[in-house]
Amino acid sequence: MVRKFLYFVAVMIVLVIAGAFILNVYGEELAEVVFVPDTEFQAQEVLEDSIYADVSMWYARPEIKKGNPALWLPQGYEPTGSAPRDDERAAIFFVHPTSFIDKSKWNAPLGHKETEDRTKIFLRGQASAFNKAGDVWAPRYRQATLGAFLTEKKEGEQALDAAYQDVLIAFDYFIREVPDDRPIILAGHSQGSLHLTNLLKDRVAGTPLANRIVAAYVVGWPVSVEADVPALGLDVCEAADQSNCLLSWESFAEPADYGRIIEVYDTTIGFNGEPRKDTQLLCSNPINGNINSESAAELNLGTLVPNDELSDATLVEGAVPARCDDRGFLLIGDPPDLGPYTLPGNNYHVYDYSLFWRNVREDVMKRMTAFLSR
Repeated sequence: MVRKFLYFVAVMIVLVIAGAFILNVYGEELAEVVFVPDTEFQAQEVLEDSIYADVSMWYARPEIKKGNPALWLPQGYEPTGSAPRDDERAAIFFVHPTSFIDKSKWNAPLGHKETEDRTKIFLRGQASAFNKAGDVWAPRYRQATLGAFLTEKKEGEQALDAAYQDVLIAFDYFIREVPDDRPIILAGHSQGSLHLTNLLKDRVAGTPLANRIVAAYVVGWPVSVEADVPALGLDVCEAADQSNCLLSWESFAEPADYGRIIEVYDTTIGFNGEPRKDTQLLCSNPINGNINSESAAELNLGTLVPNDELSDATLVEGAVPARCDDRGFLLIGDPPDLGPYTLPGNNYHVYDYSLFWRNVREDVMKRMTAFLSR
């Protein structure tokens, strides 16, 4: 039993992304001991504007053919339908989730092998959903460690701010390199989506760039319809054939217990300067592309079911349904067996993309068609 418990703790350390979950399971004192660095925050050297010209600063970009995790496809999957013409392909900027769990530093050093191996696993199951629509650009960045989400220390915010500065530098390079007439898709997960919300606010809202955005997939991070969306520069995606819009969802099996998340979320302030308390979460239904709706499992075109080593996955049709509840969480019915990485409260955060991988893939193409036909 001790071995089994330690294995569970190890899994949680690796795969739990948002701090509220750990606080709920372990309590604040233990969470801080296990995950939060006890060192002072060390300001990072500011990256040069040109550093992302180096191909090695990217996990994925058009020049990278060998070992590019965003080009992965599940075994047995045969792509259907035509891809966009070369001159209509999108440029996809994808910001990966937390994969650094070390408590010796507040931010991940570049080139940390264990962290980068973990990141590539995430990118295979997430960024790959976008590779039919165009070229995926996924930057390396000095992400905040997991413990930054688990503390009220100022160092946690400093670590997240530092990570965001890297993302901004990468994005600015990306925009300089992408032709001015190229459609753009923004996507991320968890910490990556947190940075994406700030990027939308700081680089997209109120600028000509907003007109080039096919869609922004801000997945695995809560977005308040009232307190956040107006500052992000895009409308909510209310229908599958809509472009120039925003999607977000957080997946839970039933019975769902997200009380601790709401407790933490309700203490935060939105981008409009007002409390997020009692506001509606943006809930996109990735099966049908609408919001605040319900879809039967038979409409789910394919869920990624990983092997034990997480080295590959197969697609299973009709695995789970999707239904937005009254507060804005996405419910997927009875808990599916996708491996040992489900989080407390029937939280399927790790699988936000995997649960609906093929539907997300189709959703992207529908929005590309709508964008190109404007």
